[in-house]
Amino acid sequence: MIIDCHGHYTTAPKALENWRNQQIAGLKDPALKPRAADLKISDDELRESIEGNQLRLMKERGSDLTIFSPRASFMAHHIGDFETSSTWAAICNELCFRVSELFPDHFIGAAMLPQSPGVDPRSCIPELERCVRDYGFVAINLNPDPSGGHWTSPPLSDRHWYPLYEKMVEHDIPAMVHVSTSCNACFHTTGAHYLNADTTAFMQCLTSDLFTDFPTLRFVIPHGGGAVPYHWGRFRGLAQEMKKPLLKDHLLNNIFFDTCVYHQPGIDLLTRVIPVDNILFASEMIGAVRGIDPETGFFYDDTRRYIDATPILDAEARHKVFEANARRVYPRLDRALIAKGL
Repeated sequence: MIIDCHGHYTTAPKALENWRNQQIAGLKDPALKPRAADLKISDDELRESIEGNQLRLMKERGSDLTIFSPRASFMAHHIGDFETSSTWAAICNELCFRVSELFPDHFIGAAMLPQSPGVDPRSCIPELERCVRDYGFVAINLNPDPSGGHWTSPPLSDRHWYPLYEKMVEHDIPAMVHVSTSCNACFHTTGAHYLNADTTAFMQCLTSDLFTDFPTLRFVIPHGGGAVPYHWGRFRGLAQEMKKPLLKDHLLNNIFFDTCVYHQPGIDLLTRVIPVDNILFASEMIGAVRGIDPETGFFYDDTRRYIDATPILDAEARHKVFEANARRVYPRLDRALIAKGL
């Protein structure tokens, strides 16, 4: 089985975006504010949005199951207040759940949290628990910067975040550390803000003793870890200067990296530098980079090709990257697959 740990509902029916635009308009003119019940999307519309897009590409490229969450750039936690984010998160999570119900062999959910700048993360717990309990979701997406590129929240190592971590440990779910849209003109959303956040999250963990307090807490850092694998020597050296344990002991029982790296040399570097037990297959397809690479003739985000082609991995290692590591990092996913006889 090939499990893609990083998929977003980027092809949701246009009605979802229209509803969101109306919600945003309602922040200035309450008379325009829509109700959640005003959004009408049929099962047939959901099927059409998936069958010709994510599911078609999964079949063409040879992946079986995607951990599926709301579109990351649409989370936009900096817009409005907690009530705005709460309503929006509930709508987006419900759509991902409906997709998982329509295509149970191919999609399983990960929750968007109703984060809002300056709001206690405890406010996210009801939505987290609803998604785990009622929807069978197996993970959450955690935005370390709800301000949208201004970084007004405490670092991930701060006790500010501990109530969420306690719930993650209680429910045995990991978090993909994933920012949303940048509203800071200095940082392009997908080309800078995402990769900056990946690197920043890793460094925040490195400088702390977070995993001493939460030894079973698990973070998946997307997009290949940002700059982390490329600068592994820098991070090892910094940890050494800070009198931290070796990174394999300090962080690698708790931090994992996905394969959303869109060229062969990048995957070769990732698999050479990062231990194979810490790498999870992912594509984020129909996401940030949707075009065809003129050097290869294949889509940039056809990431299985890179895993198959890298000389760094043998068959056993590829099995870990494609399936075994995901089942270990996402125990609720593993239990769901076992229940299906997989």
